[in-house]
Amino acid sequence: MARLSGTRLLGIGEFARRSRLSVKALRLYERQGLLRPAEIGPDNGYRRYREEQLVGARLVALLRRLDMPLAVVAKIVAAPEDERADLVTDYWAEVEHRMAVQRGLAAHLRIVLSGGKGLLEMYEVKQREVSEQVVLTEQRHLLEPALVEWIDDSTDRLTKAAEAYGGVSGPTFVIYHGEVNDESDGPVEMCIPVAVDGPPSGVAARVEPAHREAYVRLTKAQVVFPQILSAYDAVAVWIKDNGFAITNSPREVYFTDFDSAAPDDEVCDVAFPMR
Repeated sequence: MARLSGTRLLGIGEFARRSRLSVKALRLYERQGLLRPAEIGPDNGYRRYREEQLVGARLVALLRRLDMPLAVVAKIVAAPEDERADLVTDYWAEVEHRMAVQRGLAAHLRIVLSGGKGLLEMYEVKQREVSEQVVLTEQRHLLEPALVEWIDDSTDRLTKAAEAYGGVSGPTFVIYHGEVNDESDGPVEMCIPVAVDGPPSGVAARVEPAHREAYVRLTKAQVVFPQILSAYDAVAVWIKDNGFAITNSPREVYFTDFDSAAPDDEVCDVAFPMR
C-alpha cells in the first residue's frame, strides 16, 4: 500500500467501505470541498485517502443520516470539536420546530379539505371571565406577511412605554378588528395591560371592558399562519353550537415568553368575547 509522509493511504473503494460512504458520495463531497482525497494520481486520477480521514468521513456519514444539508455538515465538520455538539443541538431544534409546524399545517389542511370535519375534536374550548383593564395600544392596517414583524416591534415599543406606569401588568394580546391575510389588512391592535386607574395622558391608551370569553390554548408550533385559522374557526363554531353570541373582535393572548418557548410549549390563547 502506498504511503504519504509515513501515513497509510487507502484507495477510494476501501475508504468508502470503511467510512460507510459510497464512492458516489465521496466524489460529491470532494467537489463540494467537504472531504478531499489526500492524493490524486497525476496519470490515472486514482483517489487515495489518509487512514486518519476515516474519523471525519464517518462523522459526515452520521450527520447525513439526519438529512442534514451539506452546507450545515461542512460547518459542523470545520468547527472546533468543543463546538460541534452545540451545532448539532441547534440544527435538530430547528428540525423539530419545522416538523411541529408542518404537523399543525397538515392537521389544518385535513380539516379544510374535509369541510370542517374533526374541527372541535382538535381543540378543547374553555370559558373564562376577564376583568376590566387599562391597556396601552398601537394599531395598524397591514397584510399577513408583515404581521409577525409588526407584532414583535409594537410589543417592544409598548413594553418600554409601560415602564412609566409600573410595567406590564398582565398577558399582552393582539385584537383583530378585521381579517388579516394576503389581501385584507385588518386593522390589528396590540394591547399591553398596565396597572393604573385610568388611561394615562400623552400615550395611546384605553379601557378594555370586562367580558366573558371562549378560548383555546395553542402551542408555539400552532401559532403559525394559516393553521392558526383552525383555532379561530373552532372557537367560533363552539360559540354558535352552544347558543352564545360573539360580542367583540377575536384576539390572541400571549401569556409567556414566546421566543424562548419550545415548539410544543403552550404560549397563546385564541379567544372570542361572547355573551
